[in-house]
Amino acid sequence: MEKVVWRATVREGMEAEYVRRHDEIWPEMVAALKEAGVCNYTIWKDGRELFGYYECEKGAEYALKYQAENETVCRWEKSMEPVMEMSSHKPVKVFDLK
Repeated sequence: MEKVVWRATVREGMEAEYVRRHDEIWPEMVAALKEAGVCNYTIWKDGRELFGYYECEKGAEYALKYQAENETVCRWEKSMEPVMEMSSHKPVKVFDLK
């Protein structure tokens, strides 16, 4: 199963809002992620730094393309712009226990 990771930063003063939005995540957003084949999705927060990890049942290429073209995912990402900023730096895997 392919894995996807991402990094981002919560904007100053928006930490509680970021957590609240995920506590109240839209049911249609969860459905869209599942349709994309996303599973085992976890987001960690360390101060304002975020690290996300998920696995792709249908492959990473499919999951990323599906999300990029899905209206709900695009709406969610747009709504999160005032709350967080995605990093252009991608983590590099250095170890994978199988």
